[in-house]
Amino acid sequence: MTDQPLAVALVSGGLDSMVSAASAVEAGYRLLALSVDYNQRHRIELAAAARVAETLGAERHIVLPLDLSAFGGSALTADIAVPKDGVQPGIPVTYVPARNTIFLSLALGWAEAAGARDLYIGVNALDYSGYPDCRPEFVAGFEHLAELATKAGAEGERFRIRAPLQHMTKADIVREGTRLGLDLGISWSCYDPVMQGDDALHCGACDSCRLRALGFEEAGIADPTRYA
Repeated sequence: MTDQPLAVALVSGGLDSMVSAASAVEAGYRLLALSVDYNQRHRIELAAAARVAETLGAERHIVLPLDLSAFGGSALTADIAVPKDGVQPGIPVTYVPARNTIFLSLALGWAEAAGARDLYIGVNALDYSGYPDCRPEFVAGFEHLAELATKAGAEGERFRIRAPLQHMTKADIVREGTRLGLDLGISWSCYDPVMQGDDALHCGACDSCRLRALGFEEAGIADPTRYA
């Protein structure tokens, strides 16, 4: 038996979730990795999530099917074009309604069942695309909700929502991933993959690609991403 505590980390396959989950490992947690197959336009990120979970030595990696395209309402889950004109003010059409609330709820259920009390999520409130569910207020609010919503919380056990990247810029995140010794090239950020035969490339023009590329540029670290 090990005295190391368990943590559930949301692992999308993206750069931020990779660095967040790696932070859990560095902090001494045994890792349970949760990815959600929500029929997203960029489902190729799930292959990256599997690579990340394996690289970080996750004890278990669950890919949970939950088809949010049944709801639509987002360029990632409906037939709506992904913007390619640069990051604009306001909440973009790539926002998936209540996504982080839904995903954290799933992670909370697994955490309670597994005996984990720490949940890791790779949100950040600085270099993000205007999503309301990336704000510190959201993270704090969900942590309070976890206390009210669970048997463990009712019995006085506290869940902690760990958002280690909360106040980092994308450049900070690139530097942190590099410090942690991660191969950042195995992560996937693009919302609208470009296929060349059986090979998938980052489009280089969606908000997520732009923020990723700028992060490497501002960090002064070579970008391993393959763009179309």
